[in-house]
Amino acid sequence: MPHHADRPTKDCMVCGRPFQWRKKWKDVWDDVRYCSDRCRNNRNQKSAQES
Repeated sequence: MPHHADRPTKDCMVCGRPFQWRKKWKDVWDDVRYCSDRCRNNRNQKSAQES
């Protein structure tokens, strides 16, 4: 079994893809909402496309 199989996951607020916990997010995991800088930078474009 892979060592990362038991890591928590979340779904990205922009693209909807699941992403796993990373060590660099250990102190702010509750605040993480985006899987990447690209999604974080495009967070406002999703709401514009829906309306």
